[in-house]
Amino acid sequence: MRLLYTERFRRSYTGAPSSIRKRCDKQLALLVQNLRHPSIRAKKYDEARDIWQARANRGWRFYFVIRGDLYYLLDLIPHPK
Repeated sequence: MRLLYTERFRRSYTGAPSSIRKRCDKQLALLVQNLRHPSIRAKKYDEARDIWQARANRGWRFYFVIRGDLYYLLDLIPHPK
């Protein structure tokens, strides 16, 4: 599997604190290896639009869709508490 970064994800990633970017990089590496890795806790977020959600850390989530062998990264945002 490979990652494709949308422009929206790039903007969100760039605007995130450096500690979040570092953690996100680690989690994305795990995603590429194994969608079901326990620390990313990937799950379907929006069934109708086929959008997935995964953890960057306890407070941040990234969203993506799966198309063939690509993960299209859509956004990185703080998790609403």
